[in-house]
Amino acid sequence: MKIRAYQKGQLAQMYYPWCGYRPALRRFASDLERALTLRDDLRRTGWVPPNRIFTPQQVRLIFDALGEP
Repeated sequence: MKIRAYQKGQLAQMYYPWCGYRPALRRFASDLERALTLRDDLRRTGWVPPNRIFTPQQVRLIFDALGEP
């Protein structure tokens, strides 16, 4: 996978392509909440849950923690 900025919905659909858009977002948000270390790492980069775009640095953290989609 290419490390670049992604919208939250794009990442959610990449991780859950068999789900509709909103269910994929809910599942992805749940993944972020359950991965406590990831959530803390993301917050250190300036991310807060309402953000809709992940920077390349944040995407790398997500891929490292959850695996590439």
